[in-house]
Amino acid sequence: MPELPEVETIARGLAVQLLGRRIAHVEPRRSDLRWPLPDDFATRLSGRCVTAVARRGKYVLLALEGGDTVLAHLGMSGRFVLTGPGQTVPAGPHDHVVFAMGDGSHVVFHDPRRFGMLDVCADAALPSHPRLARLGPDPLAPEFTPAALSDRLAGRRTSIKAALLDQGTVAGLGNIYISEALFYARISPERLAESVAGTPARRLVPAIRRVLTAAIQAGGSSLRDYVQASGELGYFQHRFAVYDRAGQACPGCRCDVAKTGGIRRLVQSNRSSFYCPQRQR
Repeated sequence: MPELPEVETIARGLAVQLLGRRIAHVEPRRSDLRWPLPDDFATRLSGRCVTAVARRGKYVLLALEGGDTVLAHLGMSGRFVLTGPGQTVPAGPHDHVVFAMGDGSHVVFHDPRRFGMLDVCADAALPSHPRLARLGPDPLAPEFTPAALSDRLAGRRTSIKAALLDQGTVAGLGNIYISEALFYARISPERLAESVAGTPARRLVPAIRRVLTAAIQAGGSSLRDYVQASGELGYFQHRFAVYDRAGQACPGCRCDVAKTGGIRRLVQSNRSSFYCPQRQR
């Protein structure tokens, strides 16, 4: 599933195509994705200008003139396909929703597995939308501080990996970037979440920001189904410190990998965690 850097990259790509432009009409080619589309989805969007493109956690938000916002989640395999004026509009079996823009360009929501979602919500109701209401702070926002993270971890007896996967702790993190951030913060993914409050959180917050910022600059990590809105691949996967590198040496490693086994993989919350047991405690 695309994580914060991939969704941020997609939001920025969509802004280039959509910001300040009018949606001429919307063509839903099916009535549902992961959940049913609102009955008035096409009519509420048609004829309205896109005034802002943003991200909240793993959601893309398209603000429309007049006070509505489109919410989009990519699920496991969703992506937006952009076509310019006069170009052929994709019409495959997985091209589910077409946004025809006033300048003749198109944005197509493509989702083979249909775990993605599209919805439209009045701006006044957006904070209480069921997909957004319980989200924690954004890890790139000023309010995501060591103190704020410590408060959310206090008393939690689950692993720090599971706590960070919980979108109510912090919004947008997933399996890849948690493994990377925990490595740079020198924290084991098996460590109890409550024990990370305080001094370890002062290492973890900047490590999370460092990893996410670098991944956004690299256009995200192109694994499985993800590509940017432009169709380009991200390349942060070439800079992984530990993720998907079981048995290899971690960056700056001085240990004998033949004896230590190098980076290890373990399964937590049905996800693979990768870490260096020599450096992460």
